[in-house]
Amino acid sequence: MNFNLPKFNKARVLVIGDIMLDRYWHGETSRVSPEAPVPVVNVSQTEDRAGGAGNVALNIAVLGCQVTLCGVTGNDEAAQSLEEILEHQQVNCEFEKRPHQQTITKLRLMSRHQQLLRADFEKDFALDNGIALETFEKLIEQHDIVVLSDYGKGTLKDPQSVIQAAVLQNKPVIVDPKGSDFTKYRQATLITPNQSEFDTIAGKSESEEDFLEKAREVRNQLDIDSLLVTRSEKGMALFSADKEPYMQATQAQEVFDVTGAGDTVVATLASAMAAGATMKESVQIANLAAGIVVGKLGTATVSTQELHHAMLSHQPLQKGVVSELTLLDLIAQAKASGEKIVMTNGCFDILHSGHVSYLKQAAELGDRLIVAVNSDDSVKRLKGESRPLNPCPQRMMVLSELSSVDWVVEFTEDTPKRLIEALVPDVLVKGGDYKVEEIAGADSVIANGGNVVILDFVDGVSTTNIINKAKSH
Repeated sequence: MNFNLPKFNKARVLVIGDIMLDRYWHGETSRVSPEAPVPVVNVSQTEDRAGGAGNVALNIAVLGCQVTLCGVTGNDEAAQSLEEILEHQQVNCEFEKRPHQQTITKLRLMSRHQQLLRADFEKDFALDNGIALETFEKLIEQHDIVVLSDYGKGTLKDPQSVIQAAVLQNKPVIVDPKGSDFTKYRQATLITPNQSEFDTIAGKSESEEDFLEKAREVRNQLDIDSLLVTRSEKGMALFSADKEPYMQATQAQEVFDVTGAGDTVVATLASAMAAGATMKESVQIANLAAGIVVGKLGTATVSTQELHHAMLSHQPLQKGVVSELTLLDLIAQAKASGEKIVMTNGCFDILHSGHVSYLKQAAELGDRLIVAVNSDDSVKRLKGESRPLNPCPQRMMVLSELSSVDWVVEFTEDTPKRLIEALVPDVLVKGGDYKVEEIAGADSVIANGGNVVILDFVDGVSTTNIINKAKSH
């Protein structure tokens, strides 16, 4: 998994599909109803979330993309709630509100994170006619990619009209399909059925080889560029023209709730592709997102920070002795995943127990510890011609082997002020009897919202004392 997340804020995604409101009622259960053998829930909290194509759009918006959502709703309270939720996350809502239609609403009764009941409100929602083509034809031109989120409710009664409009404008189309007839999605760029949906159209596979062959046949029959089958605990399988199948193992650590996981997959795929990632990279990113979202309750979203953090767990950052340029990139990746960066500096000519204790304390103030080390010429200017006893490469190598230290970098100036201003750590640590205003780089750290911490050295333990004691013998 050797790649960086693309710049999602440059991407423009158009989502068209069935929009729903997911409504949650939460409460405690402490008794059984005297009227029937069912638990009584004392509802204490209500929550509305965007469902269906709305959840896809919300996932895209949370990643930082520009997103527009088209779909059919009623002209009712549920539609208004959906608009408020989505517009709060900067989703541009282009709803076709039909006065005699009821917005689909799914009510879930929850107690202690367990779903006790689901009630669906979708009276007469089987639409005789889908969303009007003129509604989104111009919108396709304004976006980089089109997502069709089909829940079989009728908004996408004629998906070919959308697909062909996008093909004419050379815009990729990703389809999250529904039903047993996928021919209606012919010539889409990518279709993303789950294993059950795939089995419905291709037949249950007798072996892995049979599954691979069926997938190739489906891709060819539908005249689509790529087919991505999401396979639950088996991960994902991508089939593209003239390429070997790409199998991606699942990244889920703990499955708590699979509700909306498919929405997150298609949303992340579309966002990554629109932002310039390759198909393979987009699948890898979507797989990470799916692994995160199934650990959450109900329809949920995944942030770029969570994706960065997940990437680091599978692709740990380089540690040890690094150049300043490399360190800047490593810090950016660590901060993107929400990690706190701590920095300290010194000569560390002879590493002793006082240093080890001090660096251990410094590391506990954040997630990553940088140790900036004076170059040999810098040490000579500070300590005299007889120092350092150990050359800089050796001093840095010894420091890099400490479990508390993540990165070691050299600086050539008398103070690390310039380096600190370039790296912008969250916490700057100094040992000894200093005042904050006397510490090089402290003003820059504070100005950027960071903290400066002064730690005590271990009494009687220093490089100078070790040298003097050696001389006396």
